[in-house]
Amino acid sequence: MQHVELKRDCQAVQIPIGDVAELEKGTEVTIVQSLGGTYTVQVPVLGGLFRIAGQDADALGLEVPEEAKIEPGGTLEETVWSALRTCYDPEIPVNIVDLGLIYDLRVMPDDNGGNRVEVKMTLTAPGCGMGAAIAGDAQMKIAGLSEVSSAQVDIVWEPLWGPQMMSEEARRKLGIG
Repeated sequence: MQHVELKRDCQAVQIPIGDVAELEKGTEVTIVQSLGGTYTVQVPVLGGLFRIAGQDADALGLEVPEEAKIEPGGTLEETVWSALRTCYDPEIPVNIVDLGLIYDLRVMPDDNGGNRVEVKMTLTAPGCGMGAAIAGDAQMKIAGLSEVSSAQVDIVWEPLWGPQMMSEEARRKLGIG
């Protein structure tokens, strides 16, 4: 964990509520997670956790990171899966693919010669306020791929998520047998 004082004002998303907040220059924060190009910080003065986007890394006194590494696959679908592996729930240090949150992924050619990508995903809990932020992060990373002309990520609740949906590596990382 790294303790820092914000170098400038920046926006952050409150965890787990999902509300956008403005964190002021000089606020003391502790970086508790840095995965997928975003930062989860604890803000003692506000009594909670917040997610700061990678483009605001300079507010933390860090260099703005290059986009999280997305490994190009043999197919666009494989590349999209790689992009999704750079998306994290800010409270869990496992990517959304290995958490078993992605239920469906479809890549379809569109009328403009590009590709449309549609993803159906769920969350670990129906009341998770970070759902829109996680889905938005996934959508932004998919839409940023050169071969993708449009991306849509929808949150669904059927079937309900359970720990058995996690990959073996995710269960091992979280200590779930």
